[in-house]
Amino acid sequence: MDTNLKHKENVIEMIHSYVQSVGLKLTDAYDATKQSWTWRIGSATIHVYIETMSSGSYSRDYLRIFSPLMQIPVGNEVVFYRYLLELNDSSLGVKLTIMPDSNWVYATYERDIKGMDYDELATCISDLEWSADKLDDELKAMFPNIY
Repeated sequence: MDTNLKHKENVIEMIHSYVQSVGLKLTDAYDATKQSWTWRIGSATIHVYIETMSSGSYSRDYLRIFSPLMQIPVGNEVVFYRYLLELNDSSLGVKLTIMPDSNWVYATYERDIKGMDYDELATCISDLEWSADKLDDELKAMFPNIY
């Protein structure tokens, strides 16, 4: 069996185990057609994917965990973006992102799955869960949307 495929299958099983270990039903969290997992923690929605990045014969699989935090507020965007960049400097492991063609800010965590074990996977997911649940409320309070 291809080593990359074996790593991917192992990480899928670890994600399934994590979902069940925190009391979620796998049937509720896993979307087989999208090959992704989604659940809520507090006020945050958590999305988990394994994404493949390829270039020619080179290919790597990444664990990608993200949560939409808020829409970009209208007005005073420079202050908002500066604040996000400052948070990126202090949010170890979790980065704040804006996806292409989106007006949402996300808390995001990514890591190559090669060499990943269950403890590291659980730490990555739980760190993102904690950060997203905290940041979505804080950002919305500091930068209320005006539409």
